[in-house]
Amino acid sequence: MNPFLKYTLGRMALFLVVFLLLVPVRMNLWLKLMIAILVSFGLAFFLLRRWRDEASEQMVGAAERRRAERERLQSALAGEDTDKDEDEDDESKGQPS
Repeated sequence: MNPFLKYTLGRMALFLVVFLLLVPVRMNLWLKLMIAILVSFGLAFFLLRRWRDEASEQMVGAAERRRAERERLQSALAGEDTDKDEDEDDESKGQPS
């Protein structure tokens, strides 16, 4: 399973569990939601560390691949531009002024 998806579903599950534990408590619905968000955030920080690290590694790997591809394309474009400039210089040298 995709690490980012696994971490996201884990965060959602923690929120849902905390919210369901607060349902029987008599308080405003918005307050229950805010408490559930804050408590699930704190729990996820400690309980889902491994999944968060896996998702982070996946995102870093994707960023490195994109950067390498961008550099490859830029060097290819620079190489084509350099070749055109050299061809134009060669042609202008061969023609009498």
